[in-house]
Amino acid sequence: MKALITGGSSGIGLAIAKELANKGIDLVLVARDEKKLKEISEDIKSVNVDYYVCDVSDIKSLEKLYNDNKDIDILVNNAGFGLFGLFNETDLDKELNMIDVNIKAVHILTKLYLKDFIKKDKGYILNVASSAGFLAGPNLSTYYATKNYVCRLDEAIYQELKEMKSNVHISSLCPGPVETNFNKVAGGTFATKGVDATTVAKEAVKGMFKGKMIIVPTFIMKLGVFFSRIAPRKFLLKYIYNYQSKKMSK
Repeated sequence: MKALITGGSSGIGLAIAKELANKGIDLVLVARDEKKLKEISEDIKSVNVDYYVCDVSDIKSLEKLYNDNKDIDILVNNAGFGLFGLFNETDLDKELNMIDVNIKAVHILTKLYLKDFIKKDKGYILNVASSAGFLAGPNLSTYYATKNYVCRLDEAIYQELKEMKSNVHISSLCPGPVETNFNKVAGGTFATKGVDATTVAKEAVKGMFKGKMIIVPTFIMKLGVFFSRIAPRKFLLKYIYNYQSKKMSK
């Protein structure tokens, strides 16, 4: 088997790559940083590792990525970033770029590879969303909205595959805070300690192969997701506003 992982040079993407490599699955790592990709490809020796330099915010680059890497069994859409701040103050260009990376790239690669997987009647798609995908996010509004898009898209595709009795599987990975470069890019600091990316990767890969629709690592986050479904909407909005404000103040 071979897996293609966007955002594969760091964080959750790299952790998932290593977990798949431990299971003997060959890799195609996708990111913009060629130096990092080369170092990682040389470091992982248990399987064949190729790397592909690509800016996933660019549609033509995505199409080329797909055309150059069609022999894929597992797609992991991991590339993404956030941006802290009030919606009326955050930079529009950065937000539009976020939509390109967090939504458009996921949408395009999911569609292209899903068609191939359905024809072969096998394959796995793991889209890295977030616990933010269940909520609205004051002070991190666009990011939350993008992850809601990913979760709802995956759920719809999951049911379509189920109705056609396909052997193709799609999953949303929805972790809470994870120790990655997310905060550095987004311009904030976790108000609580993040989970280790390796722990998240192990749960992600296990859930993906089990065909889970939604994968929520750690018991605490499972409780959080459950609470978010029963708590009053206005209470949640106030709670999230205060929680994200603490991140920005730090």
